[in-house]
Amino acid sequence: MKEFLQRHRIGLTTLVVLLLVLYVLQPARDSVQMHEFGGGTMGTTYSVKVVDEREQASGELLALEIGELLRHLDRDVMSTYSEDSELTEINKAAVGENLSISREMAEVLTLALEINALTDGAFDVTVGPLVNRWGFGPEARRSDRIPSQEEIDGLLARVGSQYLELDAEGLTLRKTGDVYIDLSGIAKGYAVDQLAHYLDGRGFSNYFIEVGGELRIRGYKPGNQSWVPAIEKPVDTAPQVHNIFYARGEPIAVAGSGDYRNYFDQDGVHYSHEIDPVTGRPVTHLLAATYVIDAEAARADALATAFMVMGTDKAFALAERIGLAAYFISKRPNGVGFDDRYTSGFAHYLSAD
Repeated sequence: MKEFLQRHRIGLTTLVVLLLVLYVLQPARDSVQMHEFGGGTMGTTYSVKVVDEREQASGELLALEIGELLRHLDRDVMSTYSEDSELTEINKAAVGENLSISREMAEVLTLALEINALTDGAFDVTVGPLVNRWGFGPEARRSDRIPSQEEIDGLLARVGSQYLELDAEGLTLRKTGDVYIDLSGIAKGYAVDQLAHYLDGRGFSNYFIEVGGELRIRGYKPGNQSWVPAIEKPVDTAPQVHNIFYARGEPIAVAGSGDYRNYFDQDGVHYSHEIDPVTGRPVTHLLAATYVIDAEAARADALATAFMVMGTDKAFALAERIGLAAYFISKRPNGVGFDDRYTSGFAHYLSAD
């Protein structure tokens, strides 16, 4: 972070409703102030709340530096919409060309390849051509939005993380196949992590960071009150609280993914923006939304995306196996209401005690 200040799933809609409880500053802590600011980034919005107990920073300077960091990660590095971004240049590069990449890009791709292996390919940053063809990417939507099986098969030939040769230490990348990279399933989480590292480096121990629904939470609000995020009911209406959980002062990252905001219906069929890299088609199972709590928002972001592809049973089994805190909301087969399921790790956060 210091290096950057001296010298990253698309406009995913916010999948976490922030239930911010009102607080009262206690007289004995008059010096405590809350810096609050936000704006637009990565096709969505961001919000940052920082508790400044020692009046150690200018809110204006924090807002300026955080805004510039997000601009850099989005427009300079990970945007598929920016013609000048590093990712755009990678996607334009010829197969076999050795590319020099930034530290940020190396970190994101390293994690993306790890999650790809962990989820047996359910998370794949090269699924972009299919995302675009189904009308969920940066390319203009076609009138014939539903591709033929022949088209899908042709695009599947361009999908596969095995076509990325990454040297994270040497900061180089080589594409061995004609792949197109889309970081929309991990970029927001990575940006949240970078903001947290920045605030940690400035000595702050109480904050709430949100970028498009992906979170990093640390410490408490003024008055020693817990940050209380909420899980959104997976319905395409005004946001509604489905459940709440408690950070309990712990430093945690939270990410969510779902199929209830970004979709289209045609001829009575529902098409989700979650594209299965194996079939090349939108997922059809009953998992409506999933939330992941982890130490890093980028990892939680990628895993939440992968879980939406995998479906409840496979995702739950993997989450339990690796000791992950995960919450799943599934549509009932009759279409009326939802069923919740969460891992033993997530149960810890459902109680305020």
